[in-house]
Amino acid sequence: MKLFSSTSPVAISGQAKMGALIVLSALTATLFASTPASAQPADIATHDSAKSKLPTQSIIPLAAALEGAEAALKACEAGGHRVSVMVVDQSGNEKILLRSDGAGPHTIASSKGKAFTAASLRRSTGELAAFIADKPELAELRDMDPRILILAGGLPILVDNEVIGGIGVGGAPSGAIDAQCAQAGVDKILKETN
Repeated sequence: MKLFSSTSPVAISGQAKMGALIVLSALTATLFASTPASAQPADIATHDSAKSKLPTQSIIPLAAALEGAEAALKACEAGGHRVSVMVVDQSGNEKILLRSDGAGPHTIASSKGKAFTAASLRRSTGELAAFIADKPELAELRDMDPRILILAGGLPILVDNEVIGGIGVGGAPSGAIDAQCAQAGVDKILKETN
């Protein structure tokens, strides 16, 4: 027996629709009337015991990220270097991008890649570059994710041994200078968060 057919739709009269609505309304009312008061939605709340079992994670506040990016930018500009500075959260998502007047367009991608890499791999990008130079068989680390950039100038931001973000600087004449400017940013962020 075929109940539904694409060639012959089932027609429901207005009276049948009204009857179905009345039955549905009655069922709903009965369901809620028979539910004990202790199970009503107002009493269903997050319990402290359940909440205490959830992991917690520190985050980098936006204000601290801005202060750190400004400190890194000023450190590089004081040396006459036009750079971009990116601060990312622990997941590598952008928090702040600052770019010196006249900094090359490539510096944005460079700072972003370094910040992402430092946060994601939880190490200085300069250390990672040296590590790969010593162990060329690990050069494939560069290809794990297209956002990874293993050049000096990216630092993880650590609070109590927990990575809360990363900072990347790109555009100075060397990765060592980028890293010095990034360190000025990290120092400022740690001062702001303590």
